[in-house]
Amino acid sequence: MPGEVLSINTFPASEDILLPKQRIMKAVSQLKKRMKKPLKQLLFWTPRILCVLFAGFISLFALDVFGEGRGFWQTILALLIHLIPTWILLAVLVFSWRRDWAGGILFNVLGALYLVMFWGRFHWTAYLCISGPLFLLGTLFLLNWLCRKELRTST
Repeated sequence: MPGEVLSINTFPASEDILLPKQRIMKAVSQLKKRMKKPLKQLLFWTPRILCVLFAGFISLFALDVFGEGRGFWQTILALLIHLIPTWILLAVLVFSWRRDWAGGILFNVLGALYLVMFWGRFHWTAYLCISGPLFLLGTLFLLNWLCRKELRTST
């Protein structure tokens, strides 16, 4: 239209040029402001409960030793060997129970380690079923660590 002045802002808004770390920290601070007590408790307990459930899921793979037709002591030894991944998961959970940052790092390392060690051996769904929950647990523990002050006051 004649007579109108078209203003074009060539500089992006300050929120548009935030680095990824700054965006994450801004999102976490907004989440902290909106958190209610049930959400805080859910965020605190979810990774711990999911880890116990995932350890139970991983333990199911150890039950195949009972169909191998071995003697009693050989079967017990094979079962204990097959349960090593479960014991590792539970040890990481115990270590990271009060150290959320450690859980965030260790569960992500376990997921990456599984991918590196077994890449190419299985269908992609096997990697999703094993590494996916580990990465999810690592992310939840890191989120817990970022919101630790708010979470500790309500639990």
